[in-house]
Amino acid sequence: MTMDEHVVFIVDDDARIREALSELLASHSIRTEAFGSAGEYISADKPDTPACLILDVELPDINGLDLQRQIAKGDHPPIVFITGHGDIPSSVRAIKHGAVDFLTKPFSDADLMAAIQAALAEDREKRSARADLGVLKRRYLELTPREREVLPLVVSGLLNKQAAAELGISEVTLEIHRRNVMQKMAAASLADLVRIAERLEIPITHSRRAEGNRA
Repeated sequence: MTMDEHVVFIVDDDARIREALSELLASHSIRTEAFGSAGEYISADKPDTPACLILDVELPDINGLDLQRQIAKGDHPPIVFITGHGDIPSSVRAIKHGAVDFLTKPFSDADLMAAIQAALAEDREKRSARADLGVLKRRYLELTPREREVLPLVVSGLLNKQAAAELGISEVTLEIHRRNVMQKMAAASLADLVRIAERLEIPITHSRRAEGNRA
């Protein structure tokens, strides 16, 4: 990989640490952007590329663990914590909230690089999943209002005649809408469509078993 394909953000108030980490990562063809405080990191424009955040626990403006909590709801890079004053409660809190690793200074280059590579791999997977979900959402928006009514009935397991009766349309019309849904959502099978509906969090309000018992 080239330096343009990923980036590691370094947030540490010690200029010597920032410089040492930047030099180490440059030797591994990893581009870095370094910041002396959480505020500098938050306000900076960041490239849209796979990334990792090396975050010191003790910062001049905010505790690194508190920063982790603040950015948790956004699409932030996986975090590798570094600290000169590590303790078990802090490490447990960091890992519990999704940190890739919690390294106590002085740490080995090998341990740091392993954590960074794991973080970059995790971010690539997350980005790929978000991109795939974006494609599914765009496909879903291309469905007609009626097709959006048909989709949850189909994936709930209702028979065509049951779904048609639910919508007050003929079974032939239901089959046409069902075929259009499969094509527009690029679903290769019903099982594939079910997985797509789950990823889109489409609520399923009917079940084949319930319909059968009602009948």
